[in-house]
Amino acid sequence: MMKHFSILLLLLFTGSVAVAQTASLRVKITDETNTPLAYATGIIQEINYQVAGDESGELYFKNLQSGNYTLRIELIGYYAVNKKVEIKQGNQHISIKLIQESDVLEEIEVFGERNKQPKGLETITRMPLKPKDQIQSISVISNKVIEAQGALTITDAVRNIPGVTLFGSYGGVKESMSARGFRGIPVLKNGVRMDSQFQTASGVIDMQGVESIQMIKGSAAITQGVITDLGNAGGVINVVTKTPNFVNAANVGLRVGSWNQIRPVFDYQTVLNESETVAFRLNGAYESADSYRAYLKSNRVYLNPSLAWKPTEKTTVVLEGDYFNDNRTPHTSAVNLAANQGTNALYVLPDDKFLGFKSDNNNTKMSSMMVRIDHKLDDQFRIRAAYAQSSYSVDNTQTTANAIRGSQEYHIRQRVMSRSLREDKNSTFQFDLIGQELYTGSVKHTAQLGFDYRTADATTTSFTTDVNGLQRNYIDEINIYENFPNAINDVVITGEEGEQMPAKITFKANDPVRAQYGTFGVLAQDVVEFNKYVKGVFGLRYSQIITKDAVSTNGTQRSAWNPMVGVMLSPIEQVNVFGSFTNSTSLRSAADKLNTGEEVGAAVTNQFETGIKSSWLNDRLLFNFTYFHILTSNLSNTEYEPGTSNPTGYVFKAGDLKRTGVEVELNGRILDNLTVMLGYAYLDAQYQNSPSYVNGSAPMNAPKNTANGWIQYLFNNGVLNGLSISTGLYYVGERPVNEYSLAPDGHGNMGGTEPFDMPSYYTLNAQLGYKYKGFDARFYFNNITDQIGLNSYFRGGFINQIDPRNIALSVSYNF
Repeated sequence: MMKHFSILLLLLFTGSVAVAQTASLRVKITDETNTPLAYATGIIQEINYQVAGDESGELYFKNLQSGNYTLRIELIGYYAVNKKVEIKQGNQHISIKLIQESDVLEEIEVFGERNKQPKGLETITRMPLKPKDQIQSISVISNKVIEAQGALTITDAVRNIPGVTLFGSYGGVKESMSARGFRGIPVLKNGVRMDSQFQTASGVIDMQGVESIQMIKGSAAITQGVITDLGNAGGVINVVTKTPNFVNAANVGLRVGSWNQIRPVFDYQTVLNESETVAFRLNGAYESADSYRAYLKSNRVYLNPSLAWKPTEKTTVVLEGDYFNDNRTPHTSAVNLAANQGTNALYVLPDDKFLGFKSDNNNTKMSSMMVRIDHKLDDQFRIRAAYAQSSYSVDNTQTTANAIRGSQEYHIRQRVMSRSLREDKNSTFQFDLIGQELYTGSVKHTAQLGFDYRTADATTTSFTTDVNGLQRNYIDEINIYENFPNAINDVVITGEEGEQMPAKITFKANDPVRAQYGTFGVLAQDVVEFNKYVKGVFGLRYSQIITKDAVSTNGTQRSAWNPMVGVMLSPIEQVNVFGSFTNSTSLRSAADKLNTGEEVGAAVTNQFETGIKSSWLNDRLLFNFTYFHILTSNLSNTEYEPGTSNPTGYVFKAGDLKRTGVEVELNGRILDNLTVMLGYAYLDAQYQNSPSYVNGSAPMNAPKNTANGWIQYLFNNGVLNGLSISTGLYYVGERPVNEYSLAPDGHGNMGGTEPFDMPSYYTLNAQLGYKYKGFDARFYFNNITDQIGLNSYFRGGFINQIDPRNIALSVSYNF
C-alpha cells in the first residue's frame, strides 16, 4: 500500500514539475492610440502555434515551453508585425501596437488619421493638439487626397483649402501662394524654412515625398517669429515628409500623360534589425515632360532617404535628407496689348507661339538634411528637438518680350535675354519642452516652452547681357502675330555698319549681393482647461532678428514681443466655439529711413478671429467656420523722384491695410463610401489712410471669392468592388492685376491708373480609380471644359496660363 502511494506521489510531483516548466503568454493588441484591436491573429512561427484574438484585443498562448520564438501578429488593414519573444516559466504579458495601412478606408480620412493628431502638425503648432482643439484655423490635406487627385504641385494640393490661391508662377517656374490678401505665404518643410525666398514653394519638395500638407491661417508669429518676408501674417503652409513606419513595404508606380509626360516613382521601407528599433525609407521620382506650348520642356529628379531609430521605448530619432533637381523653360502665356494697366487687352498666345528661345532654362536645386528627436521624460513631460540645414540654388536664363517705349504698336516686342543666380543657405534649430495632463487644483494644462534659432544667408548675382558687342540690351524685335525664330543661332543681327551676323549672346556677372540675418525666439503656450466647457489659450513670444552687413560683420539688431490669447467654448460635445487675438511684427523694412532721417519702424498686424470647429460621425466629418478681421498698420513704400522710377533712397509711409472675411469648409466621409471636401472663402481687403494707394482699393491678386469642391464615391461591394469615381470643381474670382497706386511703384506704373481685374476662372477635374489586391490604377481628367485661367505677376511682366485639357494614367503596385 505504501509502495503504491509513494509511486502516486512521485507521479504527481513529476507532473507538477512538468506543469511548472510550461508557460503561458498573453498578448494585448492595440493601435497607436492604445485602443484595443479585436480579432487579430497570432502565430508562433517556430512551432506553428496559431490563436485568434478576442473582442478585447487579447491573444492567449498556453502550455508553451521555455525558449526564444518569433511571434507574428496579423490583422486586416494593419501592417503585420514580427516580434522576437523570450518565453520563460510562468505567465507573461506583452503589448503590441499595430500600424494602420495608409489606404484603409475605415480610418484614413481626407484630413489624416481619424481621432489622432495629424503627423507633423506639432512641428508648426508646437503643441500636441488635434486641429479642432487648436485656437488657430488649421487645414490638413492628407496623402489620400494627394494620391486620389494626382496632385503634382503645392498649388494642386492647397486648392482644397478655402481662400488659398496661386499668387503667381513667375514664368511657370515657381509657386508663390496667397491667402487672406497676403502674398508670398511661407512654405515650410517639417516646420522649418528651407529658403529665405517667398516665391519658391515649387522648390521645397516633390510630391512623391509628401505625407500631408497643413496650413495655419492668419498670424503664426507665436511659432514662426517676426516677419522676415511678405506673407507670414497670412499664414504658413507646412509640408510633412514621408518617414519610416517600422514596416517592410514597397511601392512602385508609373504615370504617363499628355505632352509626353513620364513619371516613374518608388517608395521602399524596411526594418533593419530583429529588435525592430531601426527602420529605413527611401522615396524617389523622375519626371520628364513637354508642354502644350511649343519649345517648353521640363525634367526633374527627386530622392528622399530617411532613417528612424528607437534607442529606448521613450525615444525616437529621425534622420532624413533629400535632393531635388528641376529644370524647366520660363515663359509667358499672354501679353497685354495696351498702354498701361488700366485696359484689359489680354492676348493669349496660340499654343505654337513661344516668345523666348529654346536655350532658356530655369534650374532649381535643393538639398537638405534634418534630424528630429522626441524623448518622453515621464507620463507628463517630453522634449522635442529638431535641427535642419538646407542649400537652395537657382540658375535662371530667360527671355522677356517687352513693349517698345513710346510705340503704339503693342504687338511689336523687343526680346531681352537675362540671367541671374541665387544661392540660399539656411539652418534652423528648435527645442520644445511639452507638458500634458498638468494640474493646478482642478484646472488642467497642456503647456509648451521652447526656443528656436535660424540663420539665412542668400547671395544673388545678376548678369549684364552683351549682344554682339552692340550698345543695346535687346536681341531683336518681333511681331507676335507672325513667325519669328526661337533659336539664338537663327537670329540675324545688323551691325553698326549694316553688316549681317548671327546673334551671339554673352553674360558678364555683376558684383554679388549678399543678405544675411539670424533670428532667435523664446516662446511659451498654455491651453488651460477650466472644465469640459471652457478652455483658455495663452501664448507669448520674444523674437530677435540680427541683420548682418554684407561687407563688415556689424549689423542691426531688433526685437519684438508677440502675444496670443483666446477662448474656446464647448457648449455641446464635438462643437467648439472659439475667439482669438494674435499679433505679428514685420521688421523687414523697419530700419528704412524716411526723408526726415527717421526710421520708418515696424509694420504691425493685429488679427481677431472667431468661429466654430466641429466634428461629426465619430470624427469622420469636420466642419469649420471662421470669421477674421486683420489690420496691418504702418506700411511703407519706396520713394521715387517725381514722375520717374528712380528711387531717392528713402521710403514713405503707406497707411494701413484692412482685411476681413469668412472661410467655410466641410471635409470627411458622409457615408462609408462617400467622401467630400467643400470650401468657400470671401475676402474684403482695402487700403486705408494711405498716401500711396487709393483708399478702398484692394491689393494685387486678392480675389474676393474662391471656392473648392471634391467628391469621391467608392464601390465597396459587388462586381464593381474597388472602383472609385471622383470629381472636383475649383473657382478663383476676379482680382486686380496690380496695386491702385497714387505714386510710382518702380515697376513701370507711374501711379493714378486703376488696374483692370484678371478674369475669374474655374477648373473641372475628374478621376477614375480601381484597386485590386496590390494594384492601384488611376485615370485623371484635368480641366475638362478647357478653361483659360490666367495667373499673373503683372508688374514683373509674367502672365501664365493653367494647363488646358489634359489626361494622365498612373499605375502602382504595393508589395
